[in-house]
Amino acid sequence: MIRVQAEDFDVGAEMAALTGARKDIGAVVNFIGKVRDLEDGALSAMTLEHYPGMTEKMLADIEAQALERFDLQETLIVHRYGKLEPGAQIVLVITASAHRQAAFEACAFLMDWLKTKAPFWKLEESDKGRTWVEAKQADNDAVDRWQEQS
Repeated sequence: MIRVQAEDFDVGAEMAALTGARKDIGAVVNFIGKVRDLEDGALSAMTLEHYPGMTEKMLADIEAQALERFDLQETLIVHRYGKLEPGAQIVLVITASAHRQAAFEACAFLMDWLKTKAPFWKLEESDKGRTWVEAKQADNDAVDRWQEQS
């Protein structure tokens, strides 16, 4: 399941809704990404922009790859957009499977791909001005690791 929204999310409620009373799920792994302050503590906000329609399609494609690659019962990706302050939740990924290894690996896979392929643009605002966040080589290296394991 994919959702792109401005509103915050409740991790416990999302997990309960995803897994419910299912008895075939033995492992649930989640990742919560938050707005991190700058090293000098000067971040006032981060604005995430996206193209509606295109973003949801790309997230659905990434989710489909995870479902094909790992033995999962359920997945959830919630990604926020808009102006967020330091400490705010940005992204939630939940993976559920019969066994823990698939859930852990799928969650890592989804986050690595979301970090590099999801069409979001991040603008940091601080007392020094506004700066677009550039991709990091470490994020690209993480995706390369998954491609090597294909």
